[in-house]
Amino acid sequence: MSFDPNASTGSSPSPDRRDLLKWSTALAGSAALGGATAQAQSSGPAGQPAPANPATAATLRKGSFGFTLASEQFTAPELVQLGAEASKSGFHVLANSDHLQPWQANQGHCSQAWVTIGALGAQATQSVMGTSVTCPTLRYNPAVVAEGFASLSQLYPGRIFLGVGSGEALNEQAATGTWPNWQERWDRLIESIEIIRALWSGQPVTHAGKYYTVDARLYDPPAQPIPIMTAANGKKSMRLAGIHGDGLISDPKTWKQYKSEWEAGARSAGKDPAKMPVMIEHYVVVGDAADVRYAAERWRFGPKAFKTLYNVRSPVVIQQKAEAETPLEEVSKAWPTGTDPKVHVDAAKALFDSGVSVVNVHSGQTDQRKVIAFYAKHVLPALPQPA
Repeated sequence: MSFDPNASTGSSPSPDRRDLLKWSTALAGSAALGGATAQAQSSGPAGQPAPANPATAATLRKGSFGFTLASEQFTAPELVQLGAEASKSGFHVLANSDHLQPWQANQGHCSQAWVTIGALGAQATQSVMGTSVTCPTLRYNPAVVAEGFASLSQLYPGRIFLGVGSGEALNEQAATGTWPNWQERWDRLIESIEIIRALWSGQPVTHAGKYYTVDARLYDPPAQPIPIMTAANGKKSMRLAGIHGDGLISDPKTWKQYKSEWEAGARSAGKDPAKMPVMIEHYVVVGDAADVRYAAERWRFGPKAFKTLYNVRSPVVIQQKAEAETPLEEVSKAWPTGTDPKVHVDAAKALFDSGVSVVNVHSGQTDQRKVIAFYAKHVLPALPQPA
């Protein structure tokens, strides 16, 4: 299969590409994990966004709770244990951060996300797993990302999603010495998404693009189509995420401000945003003021993460800048905190009511099991079950 991202946007799919879309008919009626098997991943005409992935809605169901496995703050063995417990407790989605270094030095850890997911899948048997998010452009070659997630899909069919984003200097520049401007990073991301989708078809791919040259085939393509969830944290990136992703990963503030940009991007690509999942990272603390302070100190970079700090290579410097520029109360002011179930239920309900599909719970406190148990007992049962 030839793959040319610079082909005319007015061209129609080649016969090979029409063949690759046949699986969508089989999946159209599927409403549960593993409802159908497909041999090829969907792919749009060369240089154009792929059509909406019908496997995505079944994998990342509306009304789901996710649990963040923060590789920046906990070791890989701890993350596997926490993920298994969260899965048994009713969390439908497990999202593992994919970093080379932590955001701040005081977070203390950083393990390889794909390894963690590979180990976790055999224990977290009731959950979908993926990255939030992988940057498939510099630190990883997109062909390697395609192979890695195809292998995870072979291990855990129908339970894998790929979250992608344009990266941060603390990962990409630190690993490669390269940190292009915003436009180039997004151009690379778009080209990478096209390559990954093409390779997932299992057909030979010959790609000579602006940034990548690939002449290869995946001999073990995904067991089932893998949703590509595209992360965005600003106005321009929200529109691009709508155009090129199967769904969105973002934060509550960006979602509230630029929801219309994402929806417009999706519609411009011929997709229905109402059928595309939205995963929002939702910071919480189940504890007292000391727990809130502890979490805020370790995630202090948050308010400026995608304003300025994503351009900083060193976790030590990021921490110093965050401590100098952002008061602790600013970090946690929008978080639901404490042990009153109503506070947490109301916050999650507001996100679901705004159109969010997956509320991805993220707590920076030490006692992660307390959060899992509290949500399992008081929050998940208080809201409608995933559709």
